[in-house]
Amino acid sequence: MIDTLEFMNELKETFEPVQAERLARLIGRLYKELSNTVTKAEFEELRKTVSQLADNIKELSEAQKRTEQRVEELAEAQKRTEQRVEELAEAQRRTEEELKKLARGLDDTREQLGGLSDTVGYTLENEAFKALPSLLKRDYSLTVKGRLKRGYLTDETGRAIEVNIIGEATRNGKEIMI
Repeated sequence: MIDTLEFMNELKETFEPVQAERLARLIGRLYKELSNTVTKAEFEELRKTVSQLADNIKELSEAQKRTEQRVEELAEAQKRTEQRVEELAEAQRRTEEELKKLARGLDDTREQLGGLSDTVGYTLENEAFKALPSLLKRDYSLTVKGRLKRGYLTDETGRAIEVNIIGEATRNGKEIMI
């Protein structure tokens, strides 16, 4: 009589790689052993069960092939995804470098604009030093004493405040700071 454990191990080995020849041999041995120990009805029932098992194994084998194909497709998709991520990382690195260059350029522009603003401001102030005395006389009856200049005044907290144009003047005999 066939050893059940041996038979199960052989079936297990057969199912793993699904080898048709080996399965046919095992089924033949099973038929031979069972034909000596079971009735025809039991044998027929076992034959149907084994036939169903063989069909199930075939279906599983086909499903395994489909699964393997899908796994290969997913592996390829994963490779493409990884490549795209690398491309995006490189694009981000280049974008960050360009942003740093733009930031440095913006800093340079701000510095130059600040210098230009100072130059224009001083130029306007210098022109104002020349034009203000006559304008103040004409529009406000103020007579500028001495020269107008740049300077600092102290606010009520004691903090120095820059004043672009400061000077003294008189109006109707009264001294005024302008």
